[in-house]
This record gives sequence, structure tokens and C-alpha cells, in this order.
Amino acid sequence: MTAETRLALFAGDPHDCAYLDDRLSTLHYVNPGATLDPTLFGALLQLGFRRSGSFVYRPGCSPCRRCIAARLPVDGFVPNRNQRRTLRRNADLAVSDVPAELTDEHIDLYARYISDRHPGGGMDAGPPGACRDFLLADWCDTRLLDLRLDGRLVSTAVTDTVPGALSAIYTFFDPDLAARSLGTFSVLAQIDRAAALGASHLYLGYWIAGSSKMQYKERFRPIELLVDGNWTRYEAGQPLPCPP
Repeated sequence: MTAETRLALFAGDPHDCAYLDDRLSTLHYVNPGATLDPTLFGALLQLGFRRSGSFVYRPGCSPCRRCIAARLPVDGFVPNRNQRRTLRRNADLAVSDVPAELTDEHIDLYARYISDRHPGGGMDAGPPGACRDFLLADWCDTRLLDLRLDGRLVSTAVTDTVPGALSAIYTFFDPDLAARSLGTFSVLAQIDRAAALGASHLYLGYWIAGSSKMQYKERFRPIELLVDGNWTRYEAGQPLPCPP
């Protein structure tokens, strides 16, 4: 983002945190009327922002500072033993990188995933348009990383492309195949895709200490966290920060 770029931020209303009990969450949104594109979004990712649909935001909770932007340096990544097992376990899956067009097959899989993993959590699939509004944005360069088993769609990783990096937006998969660790396998597939494109990083959203939903991220090393305005690298075995 250049020095000439100015974006207004708007604070959302405080609401119960979806990741930590007994805490309130407040999000700061980029002006929805701003003109965004992949280049500007890439600069915002470097500053700790993320997107949900067409809305770009970052946490602005006070005094909580648990949400820390996370990204994986592609060149330095080496899968650990459990991740290598996951790769072998899913060697029979076909991986395809397809345009961001949500078909009935995608929407049905998304609805099954949400119903099983997040029932009553405010993420109900709803009509097809609501699913698209949550996952896609017209100004983004978005692709779908589809995993198929004998031709059947079993997982989709919604992935944005920005200059020099990829951003993992959301992954949904067949809840009946939990033993395959499809979420982990999808991240590994995104890392491979980033490497093939010559991208330096894969952005993973936020690391939140104390949240079981985010625990998987600490298993990918090295990982970089945006701490006090600087991207800090953590190698295997190094504890990740746990701010108040």
C-alpha cells in the first residue's frame, strides 16, 4: 500500500467472541465503498487484515490482543511426521485448481460441513447466494482448490491470489472423512500451489492462543506472526506468543 493510499476504517459493534469464552470481539472494517483489488488486498494482508466475502477487516478488540495475523513462508516449510502421514493417507485424492464458481456440488458440501462442525453458530449455509457472499468477492482473484475421491468432491479450499502470496480464506470438507485430516491436507496442498506459483507466503488468517479451533496452525513450521507490527518467525519447538 503506497503512502498515497488512504482507507477509512469503521468499527463494528462488540459481540461475543467466536473463539474465546467470556470475551467480546470488535472488528475494524475497511470502508466497504473503497475500490479494492488484489494488489491493495495483498498490502492489507501484510498489515494484518483478512477478508470475509467482500468485507476486509482486522480485530480491534480492547484490551484483548489474542488474534495475531499468521502466514507460512513457503520456501522454508518442511512437513513434520504427522503431516507426511496425512500426505500418504490422501495420496488417492485428485487435487484440482479451478475457477471460483460455486456449483451445487460445492454448496451441498459446504452445507453438510457447516451443519456438522458449526451447528447454530451463525454460519448456517442458508440460500446459495449467502454462501457465495461469505466466500467470494468480485474484486478478488480467487480460486478453488478441490479435492476429489473417485470423482466425488470431498473438500474445497477457497484461496485468494495476491502479488507474491496466497491467502487461505476458508476450507470445508466431508465431515464423514474426518480421519483423513482433510483440513491439514488442504493447507499442504495450498503450500504446494503457492510454491508452484513462486509465491513467498501462504496467509492463514489469525493465530489465537487458547482457541482449539486455531491449534492446528502451530503445527506448521516455520510460521510467521505479526507481533507489534513486525512479522516474527517461529521455528519448530518455539512457543508461540500468548498475549493477554
